[in-house]
Amino acid sequence: MSEEQTLRGYMASAKRTLATARKTLVEGDDFVTVINRSYYAIFYAANGLLQTEKLQSSKHSGVLALFREHFVKTGKIETEFSKIYGKAFDSRMESDYDVEEWPDKALAEQILTGAEKFVARVEQELSSQT
Repeated sequence: MSEEQTLRGYMASAKRTLATARKTLVEGDDFVTVINRSYYAIFYAANGLLQTEKLQSSKHSGVLALFREHFVKTGKIETEFSKIYGKAFDSRMESDYDVEEWPDKALAEQILTGAEKFVARVEQELSSQT
């Protein structure tokens, strides 16, 4: 698969998981799934950005670290998006693995809104690179 195909695949995955998160939120109260899908939208979009620099990581924490190092610290992407990614990363870990406490609708909405902003910002950055 070419780099361009990989990039398109990441962004298609980001959009698809965002749509799933939004639909899940509208249709019910499975806030764990909303947070999970929202996080993965961010993760896929970040991987798309990393693809433009020929960077990759096999770990979720590595993708976050590379995003911060190569896009936030360099000023290509605003700090706000590092915070959105970090909050989604932590919330996904907690909601997926902490079986004693369930996230509420407010948190799910916050993470989803952040993910929508993040994916839109990545799309903007990618379009400015072409």
